Formats: sequence, structure tokens, C-alpha cells
Amino acid sequence: MTATEAVESIHREMTVFARRARASAGRIHPELSLVSYTLLGHLEERDGCRATDLAAHYALDKSTVSRQVAALERAGLIERRVDPQDHRVQVLHLTDAGRGILLQVTQSRRAAFRERLAQWPEQDLERFAGYLERYNAWPASLPTDD
Repeated sequence: MTATEAVESIHREMTVFARRARASAGRIHPELSLVSYTLLGHLEERDGCRATDLAAHYALDKSTVSRQVAALERAGLIERRVDPQDHRVQVLHLTDAGRGILLQVTQSRRAAFRERLAQWPEQDLERFAGYLERYNAWPASLPTDD
């Protein structure tokens, strides 16, 4: 396989992966899209942040994030709190319900990965994990807060 063919194969397989991820997110929790799951995970990791920070971090349009945030608020999964350092700023935080849903979905997703990869040799898993980390660490992929 040539490098060009390998890149085409990677593109095709990443597209299939993304489609499956979106479809499985709906099966695991019908009201929680893959984008919503990702945003909830980010809020948990950061212990809250502004909607504009979410948009910048994921290179999403502010209106897209605004719609997702509104839906998560209506579902009772996140709430806005005044930033104690700057009372003009509202910070998004997970609610207890949001934490519970995130935990449930994360456990289901991890179980699905474990099942799908159960027959893979440990060396293949380590190599695959390393390749994904390397791919996702590319500076142009997404802005980071670090």
C-alpha cells in the first residue's frame, strides 16, 4: 500500500468511525448527542467553563454551542452560575443529573470499546492507543487551553 492509499484508507475508516460513534451515542442515551456528551465531559474535566470557552476549544460556532447549551439546560444537565471572580460572567456547570448521565454514558461507551477490542492483543491495543494520541495531539487539530 502506498502512502496515498494509506491516507485514503485512514480517511475512509475515520469517517466510518465517526458515523458509528454518532449512531452509538444515540443508542446509549437517545437524548444525548455525541456533541452534548463531549461538552458535558469537558465541563466535568474543567469543573465548569463559559460557553465561549467551549466554542473556542472545540472550534465550533458560538451559535452551535448556544443551541447545545440551551438543550442541556432544558434537560437539567447543566446550569449557569455567576463567576465569583467576575460577576458579569456566567460559568456552565454540570448538575447532579448531568453528572449521573455522563457517568452512565461513559460507562456504556467504555464497555462497548472493551467488547469491541476484547480479542485484540495487548501490543495492538497499545500501538492503536499511541497512534490515536499522536493523531489527536497534532497542533492544528483543536485548540487547547494549556
